[in-house]
Amino acid sequence: MTRLARFVRLAIGASALLLLVTAAAPSMAQQVNPTASAVKEQQLLQELNRIQGRVSIPDQRSGVLEQPAGREWRKFRNVTLRWIGGIAIVGMLALLIIFYLSRGMVRLQSGRSGRTIVRFTSYERFVHWMTATCFIVLAISGLNVTFGRPLLLPLIGHEAFSAWSQWAKYAHNYLSFPFTIGVLLIFVMWIAGNIPNRVDVDWLKRGGGIVGHDHPPAYRFNAGQKAVYWIVVVGGLLVSATGYELMFPFYLSGIEGMQIAQMVHAIVAVLFVGVMLAHIYIGTIGMEGAFEAMGSGTVDVNWAREHHSLWLDEENARTDGARPQPSVTAAE
Repeated sequence: MTRLARFVRLAIGASALLLLVTAAAPSMAQQVNPTASAVKEQQLLQELNRIQGRVSIPDQRSGVLEQPAGREWRKFRNVTLRWIGGIAIVGMLALLIIFYLSRGMVRLQSGRSGRTIVRFTSYERFVHWMTATCFIVLAISGLNVTFGRPLLLPLIGHEAFSAWSQWAKYAHNYLSFPFTIGVLLIFVMWIAGNIPNRVDVDWLKRGGGIVGHDHPPAYRFNAGQKAVYWIVVVGGLLVSATGYELMFPFYLSGIEGMQIAQMVHAIVAVLFVGVMLAHIYIGTIGMEGAFEAMGSGTVDVNWAREHHSLWLDEENARTDGARPQPSVTAAE
């Protein structure tokens, strides 16, 4: 009888211990000690958020041994992003070459009149070129992060590539500040002329003067320029915000947040570069007289009449209204 009682007590104790271990298993699984001798690889991989040990220094972030989500981020950075960037940039270059070979430069059908009109002020051109210059340096230095190792490193060697990458990083960090200021100034400076309206719909339907030889009326900014404006503003603010989060780590988020910020930053940036290639094309070899608007600030009157006729009418009406009217004296 005594043996039976002992057996019952032992069975009850074992059952209670089993229930206790089972109830504590979920919390124990989330607190796996990676330094323990009995820990298994499968236990570590089951940690969904991160594999973290214990450290004695104040910075507890140093205890993170591995973050499994980092594998997905590394695959995006080394594989997916290169495909997205390659398709966006090389694809845009290919389209522009094909378009230029088939369409050529959009010429002034009426020729030059010899008279010019102010298109952009000195201040507007300064803001534009400051932002554009910063963007070009940011684009080149940023693309070096993604494509520099597989494309540039084999050509110039490790030592030259290391020096170039270091200076590119400095330029990328410091020029981000005037670029952000330029985007904000562009937003404030041209917001009034970039609100979509019904004229833009007709402009798009008629090909905007790029497809074919039609010249639909437009105000100071046509639908294509308005699209570029909003891409610059929205895209510029996105790359700026995510870039500053990466430049000043752990102030706004942890590792997971910075990985998401880097993915957004990279995707928006490569698409931004693709759009700006088309913008540069139209403003240089794509359209006769277009570069003069941001070069000298003036355009030929015939150019304004063909591409921005409604704006030219507004400028003429404003100028005529500002001219003093001749006084009439009654005859005696």
